[in-house]
Amino acid sequence: MKWTSFTIVLLYALLGHSLDLNPTKLCRNIPGSQGYPDAAAWAQLNATVAGRLVDVVPSAKFCNGTCSDAQWTSALFRNTIPGAMDQPNWEQGYDLTPPSLCLRNSSNTCGQGDVPLFSVEAETVEDVQAAVKFAGKYNLRLVVKSSGHDYLGRSTAPNSLLIRTTHLRNVTFTDNFFVGGKNLGSAVTAGSGVPAQTVYQEAESQGKIAVLGTAATVCLAGGYLQGGGHSALSPLFGLAVDNALEFHVVVATGELLQVNSESHPDLFYALRGGGPGSWGVVISATVKTRPTFNATRIIPVFVAANNTAAAALATVHAEHIFDFDSVHAGQYFYLLKNSTDPNAPTAFEFITYFPNNITPEESQALLAPFLNASLAIPGVELVSMQQTYADINSILFSPDDAVGDNEVLGSRLIPEAAYHDPTKVGEVYKELLDAGSLLILGHLVAGGQVAKNADISSAVNPAWRSAKTHLILVNQWPDSTPLSEISTIRNQFQTQQLPILEKMSGLDAGSYSNEADVLEPHFQTTFFGSASNYAKLSAIKSRYDPGDLFIVGAGVGSERWDEWGLCRR
Repeated sequence: MKWTSFTIVLLYALLGHSLDLNPTKLCRNIPGSQGYPDAAAWAQLNATVAGRLVDVVPSAKFCNGTCSDAQWTSALFRNTIPGAMDQPNWEQGYDLTPPSLCLRNSSNTCGQGDVPLFSVEAETVEDVQAAVKFAGKYNLRLVVKSSGHDYLGRSTAPNSLLIRTTHLRNVTFTDNFFVGGKNLGSAVTAGSGVPAQTVYQEAESQGKIAVLGTAATVCLAGGYLQGGGHSALSPLFGLAVDNALEFHVVVATGELLQVNSESHPDLFYALRGGGPGSWGVVISATVKTRPTFNATRIIPVFVAANNTAAAALATVHAEHIFDFDSVHAGQYFYLLKNSTDPNAPTAFEFITYFPNNITPEESQALLAPFLNASLAIPGVELVSMQQTYADINSILFSPDDAVGDNEVLGSRLIPEAAYHDPTKVGEVYKELLDAGSLLILGHLVAGGQVAKNADISSAVNPAWRSAKTHLILVNQWPDSTPLSEISTIRNQFQTQQLPILEKMSGLDAGSYSNEADVLEPHFQTTFFGSASNYAKLSAIKSRYDPGDLFIVGAGVGSERWDEWGLCRR
């Protein structure tokens, strides 16, 4: 939908009251504010960006009851909608006064919710620069989004201007990437809208591999890399940020900076793990590549008859989690229940990647002790087993991501030391299941090279260097859930699950900020490691963004602003 002057008039009338802004505070301008741009100013911006300024609406309003279930749950489809997030709960204004919701199949009563008003659908650096300067000039709330693959809602905000970088999709490979006259070797440069599936396809054709996740639409140069970026390849090659060589980023002044170890090294430090959305608009990123190789993926799926059997399986897994260290294998281990009944069955899936030309036979031998011990547990049954041996790019490639649910996450990085007490691991799983947890996602994406890279100077959470796994608790709800219950669910990780999980992670453990709880009360240390680390990041932010143009939930500087990033506290 293209922007129209009629939209401005309507927004002044309908949206100006949706937030109770205190005029005595320093606040961003919204429709109805004295300093909000008039129709002529918006028209000038639209002309500057060659007509790429569009109205933004929530995904339910966009669909207007016509989107199929397949479309609603497709990340690729949702990425075609400027206002859509992968999880539509981030589009809802649950905490606005009054609440503003836009639920599927109720578009006739849709509010704007937590969705920006306009988007610059950027296709060039100049488009981004124009939008950044416009937001700065008119003191607007600004948000940045690549694909909407964002579990903390940082790429959406009410009454804001969105810069969407999904159209920045250039991909360039080189055998010789230079920084400061030094040849850093083979690399790929990707625009911030390039999804993982494209990188994998292009890399395979080049005979190379880069460190990336398995989600189809996560963007290498977007929030993934800025948050740190874990991968099934991390035990072999380190985190994605450990492999970052350079960024091009538009900062708050509108200037395009080349950022690397020689040019703006402080910002290079911050962009590697200092959190998405806090530093500027990333145009592209360059990361190391290596020669590709074949790999084996084995996926056994078990069903445990009850919580006791599921916890016993978690114990056995902890006993064998070091079996794969010699080959630097990565693994995702997902537990799913459909009922809080402790006697209901639990599915437990283990997706293991054996890299670097490890053959199926060698992989089976490494996995056999765990499989045999698991099958000896009363009430545990192996229901399926899949095996693939192919180029690592094709194994990690995903055709799409299943999305469209209302969900929030909470997570902790689990230290290696915790797995030296497997019984404790099983006890924590049992307690979480008995407390009603239905979805526990585990990631063996640390150790190995991640630990060896502890000497790399970057903003990535130091807890990664002593971690063995990354564990996520997922909490979901249907659209029919009352607002009072949604609030309870959104706080469930902090109030109910974290005290249990800390028996395994330890107190004050770190968290991976890309897959975490935006309500973390001490995000400054939970996400970034220590008060001194956070102070360093705050100083860098003050240097490049003194006016806090780039503010996101639980991001550097966000403690100075309300939860919408609209008024200073």
